[in-house]
Amino acid sequence: MKRLTAFLLTFMLAVSAIAQTKTSSSDENLSPAEQSMAQANRMIAKNPKNFEAYNALALALSRRARETSDVKFYAQGEEALKKSFEVSPGNFDGERILVWLLLGKHEFAAARDAARKLHKKMPDDVMVYGFLTDANIELGDYKDAEESAQLMLDLRPGNLPGLTRAAYLRELFGDIDGAVDLMKMALQSTPPNQVEDAAWILTQVAHLDLAVGKASEAEAQLQRALVLFPGYHYALGNLAKVRILQKRYAEAIQLLDQRYRAAPHAENLYELAEALQLAGRSDEAMKAFSEFEQKSLLETDRADNSNHELIFYYADYAHEPVQALEVAKRELARRHDAFTLDAFAWALFVNGRYREAREQIEKALAVGLRDTRVMRHAGEIALKAGDQISAERYLRQAAEFNTAESEQARAVLARLSSTER
Repeated sequence: MKRLTAFLLTFMLAVSAIAQTKTSSSDENLSPAEQSMAQANRMIAKNPKNFEAYNALALALSRRARETSDVKFYAQGEEALKKSFEVSPGNFDGERILVWLLLGKHEFAAARDAARKLHKKMPDDVMVYGFLTDANIELGDYKDAEESAQLMLDLRPGNLPGLTRAAYLRELFGDIDGAVDLMKMALQSTPPNQVEDAAWILTQVAHLDLAVGKASEAEAQLQRALVLFPGYHYALGNLAKVRILQKRYAEAIQLLDQRYRAAPHAENLYELAEALQLAGRSDEAMKAFSEFEQKSLLETDRADNSNHELIFYYADYAHEPVQALEVAKRELARRHDAFTLDAFAWALFVNGRYREAREQIEKALAVGLRDTRVMRHAGEIALKAGDQISAERYLRQAAEFNTAESEQARAVLARLSSTER
């Protein structure tokens, strides 16, 4: 479950309005998604031929997937949509939810194709533009993504899904402050009863704070998120990053272990293994990395995979450069976003192919990204490519922020400084 799953927000509120019946007293302790699931099921029980109720159920299930990070809910959502189409073949809301499910499963090219078809049917639908934005971001077509996001805001100024997508694009383009401002606008527009939506936005603000080394500000946002939605897996992962910056490794490990137990995905295990390594618990880290590799390889050919983490595992921990490059090529065949280009560049780097690595990392940076890991990679690649001036510039930029990658950049700069004396 990657960042893409986080863009549901008011799509759920808008489309599931058809399922809004009086909340049963038995629903009070349920999450927002579970409440919507219960409402939709009551509508289905009342009228099994109500295709809108099946649509509402499918959407609620996709939201439950975000709440729990459990992909089984996407499969259940698809089953609900099949029943919707049996009653009303090709209904627009059902087709639109199907695109959302494709995005949730990381089938980005298929989702974009489906969204383009829907756009022809309904040129002014805000959420179809949202889906085009999502798919184009993940495929690396940032110009088209930006155009779609702007059209969302032109059609309905200040709409919540438009704000969150615009914020992510601002982040990718290097405008962290602008991204934070848009996320805070989105938070102000979130209904009080939508606690998971609010928790997600707070977690994203914390993520942005962490990107520029604001650990205390990030922690405050994450504590708010965990009050709103206790045990929220996204917030736990980011709070662990705060603890790592504070060098409170034992607490970070506890948080990451809690997240992994709640959401046992390969990428979550990878971050736990890294934290164990940082804490000096090498035997446990080795065991976790080994388990991660096995899990990751099982899904490496699927759309929803942990290939980025697998590349960095092979490159930085297992020291198996050939395997790193094989996985990177496989992922590059699917998408050309900045983070995939960075992973591909690093795989080329550890294989000694510095010129090619430089070409790929420059493509990633051309987006405007201010990610410390990407900048640190760019610095090390430029150094090996013989461009010390650019290397020092990238490394200084990475070193500006108080992140784990910043520490590594400072270490490289220190080595450069010592050799120049």
